Amino acid sequence: MQKQHMQAVREPMSPGKQSGQRPRHVPQRTCLSCRTTHAKRALLRLVRTAAGRVELDPTGKRNGRGAYLCLNRNCWELALKRRSIERALRLTALHPEDRVVLEQFAQELARMPVDDAGST
Repeated sequence: MQKQHMQAVREPMSPGKQSGQRPRHVPQRTCLSCRTTHAKRALLRLVRTAAGRVELDPTGKRNGRGAYLCLNRNCWELALKRRSIERALRLTALHPEDRVVLEQFAQELARMPVDDAGST
């Protein structure tokens, strides 16, 4: 008995698409202040630790409940003013030391140069 080989019919490849590769998935997160969606790496994560403190998480991998903010001073100021951080991290209130650290970080954002893509 001879086996019959069937040729698979291939669809023409679209330009810029390599065979066998899918586009890389980029995780999206929403800024809790301005509500715009960006790539996870474009936002800064705040994390609530087990002790109930809030810390910056530049790696985005620390344990704890997290919330994301743009690297835009206005977003930080609004989030602190409106208590968005407390709501997102399910806290009754920010520890005074944590609030000072976050306010200082917002001030530093004002001094940082904005890249060509810009932030919201």
